[in-house]
Amino acid sequence: MVDTAYNYGRYEGHRALVKAAGDLLDRFEVSTKVGYFPNGHDLAPARLRAAVAEAGEVLGRVPDTVFVHNPEHDPDGLPAACEALAACQADGLCRAWGVATWNPAPLLRVAALAEVRPDVLMVRAGLAVPGPVLDAAEQLGLRMAAGEVWGMAPFAGNPSDPVWSGLDTGVFLEPGQEPVSSAQARLAVAFAVPAVSRIAVGTSRPDHLSELAAATSVETSSDTVRAYRRLLRDQAGGRGKEAAHAAHDG
Repeated sequence: MVDTAYNYGRYEGHRALVKAAGDLLDRFEVSTKVGYFPNGHDLAPARLRAAVAEAGEVLGRVPDTVFVHNPEHDPDGLPAACEALAACQADGLCRAWGVATWNPAPLLRVAALAEVRPDVLMVRAGLAVPGPVLDAAEQLGLRMAAGEVWGMAPFAGNPSDPVWSGLDTGVFLEPGQEPVSSAQARLAVAFAVPAVSRIAVGTSRPDHLSELAAATSVETSSDTVRAYRRLLRDQAGGRGKEAAHAAHDG
């Protein structure tokens, strides 16, 4: 599967994908996102529909999935944006549609206003995601009754960041498995934090992609994952109490 967006590559991402993939493009599922335009972020239904139609024309095929891109920048526009993409699906401009959000918390208050249900919700996944964001993502999936949940950015944009070298991700894995690399362990954990069925990763190296593909069969420890999530919630609650105490003292 290939994941892209209307605004990637300075709005040339779809053309770049066609040029790179050539005749092989039809052998892949293609997901894309709409919501960013050269003059800024906009969830106006007419613009979203035009962008979806343009994506299909450039790709030479109907996108398999189209996402509303970062609707947290305009939460009140989410219900109408969902209606617009559902209409695109009904009219054959895409096979499925969804919501892709980096920060799901602002969307919780309007999620129930969307009368159509997304096929997919795409959210951040992995050990770099703050606890409140993980919780909000799960709540949003439930409130919108999303058919599937996909993950993205499992390495927080930099798999070589020194912060990863001090983290023993192996403790999250079920014992008795074949040894895996640190990157494979991190990706395996991302499938469970939160629970997602697919994860979008960016890479320019085929060997890196092959390494990560092998991680999809690595099993994580559900007990460890639950303990980790409880720890995140406890820490978030503790910070809230500390902030309230400081405000009272002030």
